[in-house]
Amino acid sequence: MGNAMKVVIVGGVAGGATAAARLRRLNEDAEITVFEKSGFVSYANCGLPYYIGDVITDEKALTVQTPESLFARFKINVKVKHEVTDIDPLKKTVTVRNLSTKEEWEEPYDKLILSPGAKPVKLDFDGIESKKIFTLRTVEDTIRIHDNVAQNYIKSAVIVGGGYIGIEVAENLKERGLDVTVVQKPEQLMNTIDYDMACFVHSKLRAEGIKIRLNSNVTGFREEKDKIVTLLEGGLELTSDMVLLAIGVAPENALAKKAGLELGVKGCIVVNDKMETSVADIYAVGDAVEVKHFVTGEKASIALAGPANKQGRIAADNICGLDSHYQGSLGTSVIKIFDMTVAGTGLTQKAAIALNIDCESIILFPSSHADYYPGAKTMIMKVTFEKKTLKLLGAQIIGSEGADKRLDVLSAAINSGMRADKLKDLDLAYAPPFSSAKDPVNMAGFIIENIDAGLLKQYQWYDDEKLKRDGSVTLLDIRTEEEYRRGSIEGYKNIPLDELRDRLNEIEKGKPVYVLCQSGLRGYVACRILEQNGYDCHNLSGGYMFYSGVKRERRLCESTHPCGMEKR
Repeated sequence: MGNAMKVVIVGGVAGGATAAARLRRLNEDAEITVFEKSGFVSYANCGLPYYIGDVITDEKALTVQTPESLFARFKINVKVKHEVTDIDPLKKTVTVRNLSTKEEWEEPYDKLILSPGAKPVKLDFDGIESKKIFTLRTVEDTIRIHDNVAQNYIKSAVIVGGGYIGIEVAENLKERGLDVTVVQKPEQLMNTIDYDMACFVHSKLRAEGIKIRLNSNVTGFREEKDKIVTLLEGGLELTSDMVLLAIGVAPENALAKKAGLELGVKGCIVVNDKMETSVADIYAVGDAVEVKHFVTGEKASIALAGPANKQGRIAADNICGLDSHYQGSLGTSVIKIFDMTVAGTGLTQKAAIALNIDCESIILFPSSHADYYPGAKTMIMKVTFEKKTLKLLGAQIIGSEGADKRLDVLSAAINSGMRADKLKDLDLAYAPPFSSAKDPVNMAGFIIENIDAGLLKQYQWYDDEKLKRDGSVTLLDIRTEEEYRRGSIEGYKNIPLDELRDRLNEIEKGKPVYVLCQSGLRGYVACRILEQNGYDCHNLSGGYMFYSGVKRERRLCESTHPCGMEKR
């Protein structure tokens, strides 16, 4: 490695800007140049929806670093509004176009890092070129949407796509007083969580006044006077002042493809664990690269800022002679939905089943901190593990305060290869304002240990539909009479837990017993009593609270077509 090594970086933001700063910290003499197509080299792209909603009001706050600040501190040459249009791997040059002056030239490199990111998917719909249709990727996009809402008296919006960007923009536009409808082709929002958990997200959005249309396929758009009409399969039409397309992202791979770099899953750039591409001296990082899923080892496309930052650092390390390796992605993520936190890591139960993994999930409703300390909030936790090995596969949490903390602990546990039952052994911080002596993560470990030891057999909300109401099994609701009166599942007999020992003669021996309580905790106690009295007992995971939440959402979907809207 010579002192005059020249490194060219294509694209800034998370991966490229991180790589540039790390390169300088490791090599004071390298010549580092960053070419960025947009007008901003290093910006908080995860904060963009919050500028639209006026939560972040200072446009400058979105900019993490400027070309001037990067040069002043790191002596990095940053050229914004410069597009790299071609790579010649043999000559080791890139072709650069100044988007302001249209001037073009060839720039030599010793090492090249590609950080082109991902672009919003924009399908070839009729009417897609309307100026009332927006996508969100860059600061410029954000300013355009923000100014459109402010200056054109926008009162309504249709969001096409129910992933992170779609939901965050929906929330921010709703907070600004707009009438918002989210349209989603699949049966649920957020594919990073399971359908049953997503039901609680649907319920929250609807409670906040956002309309949801699931199982709805967009077929095109049409401008009508000063409005935009979103056309749906089946002839339905939604009229609004603007549309945001947020139907996913695709790797920005045109440059890599043209240069002959190997492409993989979804057209992502193939890299090894040192972030090297298939062509010598060319590295790639960020949303455009193919990664290894940490749990399965399968190749995947995971577009998140955390992995991009780590990959930028690893590429810089290896260019400077260190030996750094990317271990893979878990897809750990979190989103704020009004006052709700939704977080996930690793595999969903649905994804694990699709991979033919023999898995089980537990549902629990722990409190964010000690119940006796004011302000405790309930969260919903779902932890999925492989039955035979107890390998932790993934976790999902919906709650408020403390939800992200528990999810991060579970992510770290998966990352370290911890067995699911060993969550009980983690020594986690406790004081009444912050947790309980048995932290929610510990509680998950206790439940999984009980399942593995044969002390707990459980069934899920969807298993209840298969239970016969012909007397061949006993269905038992052990909640209080008052709880039972407020709502129960058809066919379940009520014997409150505190009366159970004295009323065992009412429960026929020789039949499987299926028990439910409000959240699953009392049901476990009831099952322990019944098991030790000779009964074969199964406890409803998540209890009536989880069951009723999911079923309420399903009923709503069945009575309206699609969810959240009246039948036409």
